[in-house]
Amino acid sequence: MKKILLTAVTALATLPICAQTYYQDAENPETYLPFDNVYTRKEIILPDVNGYTVYKADLHTHTIYSDGQVTPSFRVNEAWRDGLDIMAVTEHLEYRPREDSFVEYTQKYNGGLYKKAVNNKIDSKPLDEKGIMVDLNYSFRMAQKEGAKYGMLIIPGVEISRDGTKIGHFNALFTTDNNSIYDQDPVQSARNAKAQGALIQHNHPGWKKKDLTITQTQMTLYAEGLVDGIEVMNGADFYPAIIDRARENNFFVSANTDVHSSTAHDYRLLGYDRPMTLILAKEKTLESIREAIEAKRTLAYGFNTVCGDEQLLKDFFAAGMKVSIIRKSSKNIHLAVTNMTSITYLLTRSGSNIKRLLPFHSVWYTLPVDSTTLDLEVLNMYYSREKHPVVSLLF
Repeated sequence: MKKILLTAVTALATLPICAQTYYQDAENPETYLPFDNVYTRKEIILPDVNGYTVYKADLHTHTIYSDGQVTPSFRVNEAWRDGLDIMAVTEHLEYRPREDSFVEYTQKYNGGLYKKAVNNKIDSKPLDEKGIMVDLNYSFRMAQKEGAKYGMLIIPGVEISRDGTKIGHFNALFTTDNNSIYDQDPVQSARNAKAQGALIQHNHPGWKKKDLTITQTQMTLYAEGLVDGIEVMNGADFYPAIIDRARENNFFVSANTDVHSSTAHDYRLLGYDRPMTLILAKEKTLESIREAIEAKRTLAYGFNTVCGDEQLLKDFFAAGMKVSIIRKSSKNIHLAVTNMTSITYLLTRSGSNIKRLLPFHSVWYTLPVDSTTLDLEVLNMYYSREKHPVVSLLF
């Protein structure tokens, strides 16, 4: 009997793990390892809020058509796999080193067709900022074509990229012609973008700086009403003080990757989701998404931290929670709070011990029997530099 049992255990041990199966190609007798080459997407579950769908967006990306390392098609495919619904293509307006290299290599084949350009006019003089005279809308068109395959909405844009310490970088979103935006004066570039209906986002406000001091150029842009939003998060950089600046200037807030390599390299292989801008809109169209951004219905989300308007944060959190009465006694009510979203929350009640509420898990609270609300401070939500919303959950 022991021998028979041992044989059975040995046979079971040789079975493929998780019942994986091998297969053969009908046209090829070789046996392949169990790899299904069907595209897979990570779904990030978020609640509907106040009748709006919460769309997941990245409003700051780069490809080989500026200084990125991948094609527009790859960037779109990657965004879809990461769970996004929307992506903006924002190549550098003035800085496109890979493009310079491409054109330099092809000069001997095209008879020197491409020249340096100043203010969109061909000139023989070298230019430090403008770069090569090519179609600056091409990257968007490639991404838009790829986005159609996945139902991804692609927002046209460009990044006005000047000295980080003295001027700063600004994304023009919803542009109609990137070729007509450049001017040697960065403020005029912003005016040119606004003239075609673009919304302008102040990017990584602390980049290459020792503090968040506003530069003279930024003051001018703010004063003229040329800036509509600002990045609270850029990659792994988080600027809590910028939440206050956004509120004071009536800016929309955003969290974006500013990705140049791949998000697998920068985030997923390290165990993190990419940062994203959460946009509360009626539908996934350019018109509806633009309306939501102009109405400031955005939240910045990255590394399980959510930032934005206080009331919007409260509504967003409450919409993702389910409160159930487990049992009642003569003195107490025992509640289960269930997180119906993909975000982990850090909660405290009246300064009590912090509870970590994981996605699709529940935590337990005990309240006096006459209670009608559960008040929770959400410590990984910020509506100011050091302030967290207190949300009243009804039950």
